[in-house]
Amino acid sequence: MRPMTFARTRSLDTWLLFITALLVIGAGIGLRDPWPADEPRFTLVAKQMVESGNWLFPHRGVELYSDKPPMLMWLEGLFFLITGNWRVAFLMPSLVATLGAIWCVKDLGQRLWTGKVGLYAGWALLFAFQFTYQAKRAQIDALVLGMITLANYGLIRHLIKGPDWKMWVMGWFFAGLGTITKGVGFLALLMILPAAVASVRGWPGVKVWAGDRRFWLGPLAFLVAVSIWLVPMVATVLLSGDPEHRAYLDDILFRQTAKRYARSWDHPQPVWYFLTVLAMWAPAILALPWAIAPWARRLRLRHDPRYLLPIAWWLLVMVFFSIPHGKRDVYIMPALPMLCLALAPLLPGILRLRLPRAVLYAFAGFLVMVTLGLGVTMLTGEPSFERKLHVERGLDNSITDTLAWVLVTIGTWGLGSLLWFRRRPLQALLSILGALWVLYGITLAPLINDSSSARGVMHEVARRIGPQAELGLVAWKEQNLLMTQSRTTTFGFKMTWKEQLQRGLAWQAQAQQARWLLVQDVALPTCVDRAVAQQVANSNRRGWWLVPMAARVGCPASPPVPADDAARAAQVEDE
Repeated sequence: MRPMTFARTRSLDTWLLFITALLVIGAGIGLRDPWPADEPRFTLVAKQMVESGNWLFPHRGVELYSDKPPMLMWLEGLFFLITGNWRVAFLMPSLVATLGAIWCVKDLGQRLWTGKVGLYAGWALLFAFQFTYQAKRAQIDALVLGMITLANYGLIRHLIKGPDWKMWVMGWFFAGLGTITKGVGFLALLMILPAAVASVRGWPGVKVWAGDRRFWLGPLAFLVAVSIWLVPMVATVLLSGDPEHRAYLDDILFRQTAKRYARSWDHPQPVWYFLTVLAMWAPAILALPWAIAPWARRLRLRHDPRYLLPIAWWLLVMVFFSIPHGKRDVYIMPALPMLCLALAPLLPGILRLRLPRAVLYAFAGFLVMVTLGLGVTMLTGEPSFERKLHVERGLDNSITDTLAWVLVTIGTWGLGSLLWFRRRPLQALLSILGALWVLYGITLAPLINDSSSARGVMHEVARRIGPQAELGLVAWKEQNLLMTQSRTTTFGFKMTWKEQLQRGLAWQAQAQQARWLLVQDVALPTCVDRAVAQQVANSNRRGWWLVPMAARVGCPASPPVPADDAARAAQVEDE
């Protein structure tokens, strides 16, 4: 009976992990719209795919969108066809991908060590701050993390527990899917390098099996996965001879991949930048100081590949992304699951030590102080950040007061968790983080949705101009077109604001009484009479003006953009 009872307990623990994961990550789905910087862009592209039926060449407005491969947009469109609701569909790829990543590290931990280790790996990944935050967003990074983790899962099962040629093929296939999700998906294949070195040096329990003819099934699977998008896209470009399509091909295959890596043009950071990003992997990363020495012993004395492969791969990813000048915190996030896997066997022992337990308790206390302190301060005073919410986000007092009470609720729950679990800091911390993410999803996000998503601004625009009017967007952002409730025309996105103004003014002059322009405040020309134009509430730190024909006071054919904002006129991405 004991083995059966133990198995039943472990099964219940697994169910608890995944029910918690579904609750934490899924809370809030359907309650908000896409938010900048990237979410509206991808959802707008997916929406235009569904409406136009053109799934091969993504569009943003009237222009082709070549910044990213289309995998995320395909999946968002597919989930819309299933659910019929964009508020649900745009977050589903992240939900499925991150739940899959948790399953991968949990199963690998169980297969390589024990069921308990697998659970520790899953919990560590679920509540790592950067992972949970990105899991609840619809940026491309959560999806590529899921693809790369599935690839790592297949490769590790073959390299350490193999030969397992099905897993080998699976690893290469998902690396290919990751590549057409975001170009860096191929990085999963770097897992083979430490395995090959260890195999050559005679480490037990690891082998690449390169002499077997089935080895080449892996690269073939990679090519098949990449070809799902690449072959029909390239064939269409070559057969059509369309110069716009050829420009799309050149941009996405060369400028946005190899050139972007070798000569990155945005987000400049120092070479050591990602060492600071590791702080976003708390609380899992807090165990690192106590893990380094045990890792070293297991690698030096035992030659244990179960630690070598995930640790070496994590370090290789860190080095790879540290070389280019441009860096973003999410670039190294796909390495987080492998770090959690390597930490998991050590966590039970580390958590029995007094100092790590004190660090966890202090970290939990810090979260409580921050949330409770912010909430109380917002209710009793007027801090600078609250004024910024009024000015930049367009939130009225009732919303900020509700936000404050939500923060107080989270802080109070956290304080209660610290007292209830005073001898179990890990449980206290998980309780606090769980409450924070669930309440964020079901209360905080819906409260600020209208201003964060541009839904509020575009609703107000539609109300002012009426149902019969037409709207033209100038210096617009993707959330404006995505959330529009009027008949809307755009004049390009990547082109300069000056050229958009020229086209917009000419378009408006063709039907003077029926057409309005919505212009971002920093692009509003001096020839527009602001006493006649209508200022719309701020959204996402931007101001907007509705310009009727009557507000134009002798606008020339080529109106200048305000000189103070000339640099911003070339800006094409969200801040």
